[in-house]
Formats: sequence, structure tokens, C-alpha cells
Amino acid sequence: MQGPAVKVWDPLVRIGHWSLVFCVAVSWATGEGGKGWHEGFGYAALAIIAIRVLWGFIGPHYARFAEFVRAPAATLAYAQRVLARDEPRYLGHNPLGGWMIVMLIVCIALTGFTGWLYTTDAFWGVEWVEEVHEFFANTLLVLAGLHIAGVVFASVRHRENLARAMVSGKKR
Repeated sequence: MQGPAVKVWDPLVRIGHWSLVFCVAVSWATGEGGKGWHEGFGYAALAIIAIRVLWGFIGPHYARFAEFVRAPAATLAYAQRVLARDEPRYLGHNPLGGWMIVMLIVCIALTGFTGWLYTTDAFWGVEWVEEVHEFFANTLLVLAGLHIAGVVFASVRHRENLARAMVSGKKR
């Protein structure tokens, strides 16, 4: 199925997405022993998330949360249609993808917050804070894996390269 290319994702969404991928990857890779890198890229991830949340309210149409975060009932209905292999294609994010974005944003924010908390005088060396930070970091990896699987699944189902669309900003 071919069609004209339509601009869907603006530069801030695309640059933010790939910058976040890089920051999370570097933070994860430097988690043990790479304190300066780990913290620096963790704070960068928090800054990107803050900008993305703001952009989710004031950005262009496809960047707005109101465009892609659906009600739970609508999301469940979409999931049922996926299982029935009868789901509609969305030009922007589908309902499951929209909720994945929300979960990734929340998880990155909580990972960053607990990481920062661990550096404060009040919580330095407190074991439960470190464990909560590691829990959110591990949850983030699981969510990222599910996100990638969802992108691959939707790309195959709808015969389009969603990763390329997140580079070019255009979908057919």
C-alpha cells in the first residue's frame, strides 16, 4: 500500500526521541562505575522528558498527548482488534503506542528522580532508594524492549518502516 508522504513527527519529537535513546543507553551502560557519565546522561534524559511533556501540550497536532492518549476503553478495544488481526492503521501513534509513550516518560522520570534522590545528603547510600532506582531502570529496559517489539509488529502489519518515519518525520 503506497500513498503520499505526510509530515507526522516534527523535529523536536524526532530529535528528542533519538537523544533519549542515546541518553538512556549511555546511562545504562555506565551505571556501574561511570558515575559522571551515568549522572550526566541521566540528567539529560530528565531534561528531554521535561521538554517532551511540555511539547505534549503545546506542540503540533501529532506531538500532543490529546491526539494519541486514548481512554482505557478505547485502548482495550484497539488491543482486542489487534488480537483479531483487524486493527486500524493510525497516522500518528495508535492507542497502545500512545500509552507506551506515557509509560516510558513516567518510567524515565522516576528513574531519573530516584537517581537524583540517591545523590542527596538525606538519601546517600540508602539501600531502598538504590533498589527503587534499579527497579525503575530495569522496568525501563523491559518497556523499551516492548516498545521496539511494538514498532516492529506495527511496521510488519501495516507494511511501513516506523523507525524510518521517526527519522524522516513522514509516513505515507
